[in-house]
Amino acid sequence: MTKYLAALFAALTISVVAVAAEPPATLTLQAKPGNVTFPHKAHADKLGKCETCHATAAGGKIEGFGKDKAHGLCIECHKKEAKGPTKCAECHKKA
Repeated sequence: MTKYLAALFAALTISVVAVAAEPPATLTLQAKPGNVTFPHKAHADKLGKCETCHATAAGGKIEGFGKDKAHGLCIECHKKEAKGPTKCAECHKKA
């Protein structure tokens, strides 16, 4: 019985960690010219590794993220890849 409970506890712990590590499908980034709805899961699936934008594979908040960092990461990547929005109104939507 003790082995069964230990196995059950381990399985639950692993499943909770796996769910917590799942990136959000979309993020809404607050901005004065209009909020940006960022399709995080689509980017994560396409890029394949968190370190493309984040400091570590664990992801988390991007240090110093703001207008300049967002424009540098997002717009420059979209230009380089020749796809995705590059003009203000294509990302920023007024409510």
